[in-house]
Amino acid sequence: MVKVAVLCGALLALSACTSKSATDTSTDNESKQLQTLRIAAAANLSDVLPKVIDGYQTANKLSKDNIEVTYASSGKLYAQIIAGAPYDMFLSANQEFPAKLADKIPKDSTTHQPFTYTQGQLALYSVNKPLDEFSPKVLSDMLISASSSKIAIASPELAPYGASAQSYLQAQKLYDPLVQQKRIIQAENIGQAFQYAYTGSVDYGFVAQSQISAINAKPEQFITLAPESYPAILQDGIIISDKPANIDFTNYLRSAEGQRYFLQAGYLTVQ
Repeated sequence: MVKVAVLCGALLALSACTSKSATDTSTDNESKQLQTLRIAAAANLSDVLPKVIDGYQTANKLSKDNIEVTYASSGKLYAQIIAGAPYDMFLSANQEFPAKLADKIPKDSTTHQPFTYTQGQLALYSVNKPLDEFSPKVLSDMLISASSSKIAIASPELAPYGASAQSYLQAQKLYDPLVQQKRIIQAENIGQAFQYAYTGSVDYGFVAQSQISAINAKPEQFITLAPESYPAILQDGIIISDKPANIDFTNYLRSAEGQRYFLQAGYLTVQ
């Protein structure tokens, strides 16, 4: 009788442990499902980030509504976060804004240091003018001689891609003459700069290579600028809230699987 009682007790204990383990796993999954991550993302990510999120949700068997993304210029999103917007993560198009944000978050808040998740590429795009004979000298001559042409860039103050485009034009000694001739059209963000070029509202647009890849633009419609011809567009993110799901998504974003989406979309992968 004693042996039977002991055996029954052991079986009950094992059953309880198994039940507890299953409950814990279920609770973890439910916790992930209930946690909605609110991400503030640079406008240039609007084509690739949805694919990264889909991959993450599929890999973790999560519902499709557990991540909400707001796209805008990095500068505008930074201002919103400083003003108290309830974002959990900020994915910028540069390193400057996450670094500034890290300095402004109260020291007793749970956060992480900025992390680099990809490197962007700058491209020149046109639906009006063929670019298959492009070279830096040809571009200089072309932009100066075509006195009526308009060139769109994202706002250098708000958008890192715009700042890189400005630096590129300055290196070619083109920026000041084009400004004086009122031929530079500043867009609020890289998405708007792309729309100006895509619709033919301007003759040329300095856009993100990822936008070109997303629409499968014809070879004669764009040229990918040499990365060494403008400041590197290293894109950093930063975790703002203390939701555990932030860590999971950040790890996926920087994993080999996550980086594969960026490479396919026209970005340069980071280690």
